Amino acid sequence: MTRLADPLRFLTELIAWVAAPWALAPHSIALAVLADLLLIGLPTVFATPGDKKQVLVAVPGWATVGLVLMQLAAAVVAARYAWPTWAAVLTCVLAAACLVTEQPRWRRLLAAPGSRGA
Repeated sequence: MTRLADPLRFLTELIAWVAAPWALAPHSIALAVLADLLLIGLPTVFATPGDKKQVLVAVPGWATVGLVLMQLAAAVVAARYAWPTWAAVLTCVLAAACLVTEQPRWRRLLAAPGSRGA
């Protein structure tokens, strides 16, 4: 199941990167751009040592889990507003599968030294 975690997480992130600006653009182009900057930029800059090969700014495991949850929430909510119902439902199924397959990684991240502090 852990082999599925990475591709499911990436696909969900990709949906968030596309759906969030798509949902926000009719209201504000600036918000649409900001959404992608946050959804792509935060996980690029902040990472837990040992979880990624290169870490620009080290954060505890709970922060990495939070960033993944942010991506999942953005994908689900934005898909609901940006796309037809069938696409939003498929996004919810994908996000649920991602939640299940991420559990071993999250346990490891939350058990890592320093993951509870700072």
